[in-house]
Amino acid sequence: MQTFIASIFVFGILILFHELGHFMVAKSVGIQVHEFSMGFGPKLFGFKRGDTSYNLRVFPLGGFVRMAGMDPKEDEEEPEYDKERAFNSKTIGQRAGVIAAGPIMNFVLAALLLAVVYMLHGMPTTVVGDLMEGSPAEQAGLQVGDRVMSINGNKINNWSDLVSQVNNYSGQELKIAVEHNGQLREYSVTPRKTEEGRYIIGIKPAMDKNPLRAVWLGIATTVQVILLIITFIGKMIIQQAPMDLGGPVRVVAEIGNAAQVGIFQLLQLSAFLSINLGLFNLFPIPALDGSRLMFLAWEKAAGKPIDPSKEGFIHMIGFGLLLLLMVFITYNDILSLMGSGQ
Repeated sequence: MQTFIASIFVFGILILFHELGHFMVAKSVGIQVHEFSMGFGPKLFGFKRGDTSYNLRVFPLGGFVRMAGMDPKEDEEEPEYDKERAFNSKTIGQRAGVIAAGPIMNFVLAALLLAVVYMLHGMPTTVVGDLMEGSPAEQAGLQVGDRVMSINGNKINNWSDLVSQVNNYSGQELKIAVEHNGQLREYSVTPRKTEEGRYIIGIKPAMDKNPLRAVWLGIATTVQVILLIITFIGKMIIQQAPMDLGGPVRVVAEIGNAAQVGIFQLLQLSAFLSINLGLFNLFPIPALDGSRLMFLAWEKAAGKPIDPSKEGFIHMIGFGLLLLLMVFITYNDILSLMGSGQ
């Protein structure tokens, strides 16, 4: 039950923000929105406000914003259809903004979730918040409140730098310079190797919960993860990294694991999934937002749009191929989970 509730929360917030991006920009440029829907399939319940129907549907793995001008057959069934407010009546820039807003909102959501984690849980600093009893750092004389300035002459700017430097020397004696009450002190510390193969000196960081720094770090982390994913995808394409694709089954399993650890782990996973969803939708694959942006780019270059029926057919083929890929990935996910005993 915990996994089910957590999965509904994660999928729901990812889909909501993505579709909300399309919806808000469409409304802002004057496009008539027939329907804002969470989920696919039969409608569970909904209501209408203005000329837009807001619906919740049975299957939660997705959602959509149905705009005027996107499907002529559907427009004919809308009594309040206004051709001047159709998607295709807007400029290429406005239409591109509507399409790109979905993935962009996924990146915004990721930054917000990470900022919340940093604000509530705190961000590790280079200040010693606590010492493990009997640890190398305690035996060497380090004290709570010491700020680590450098290790073996290498400047320490953040907690990641500190962890990296401790591990880089593979258990060799370290010269650690700290600031204590405005004075510089130096200690000789020999790290201890853990059962996992890491090296530690036995200090825990003081946590910073500054809201402004949390927001900035949330944005910076989101950008860093986007670049890391793009780099990894590039390596997969040129076969320098293993092909590692996961579908809904694997995602649900990971959500369940994160929910068991705690809310902060679940929020972090939600942020990383949101980044992945945003990037995936920007790929130039038919039926995804990226392909629609490519069609708009073609329209800009050629001076005229592609025939709507042809574009619709391409998207339909792409959607079918995506479904086949999803079935294949889901099958592999199930085999993998069965093999791992989860």
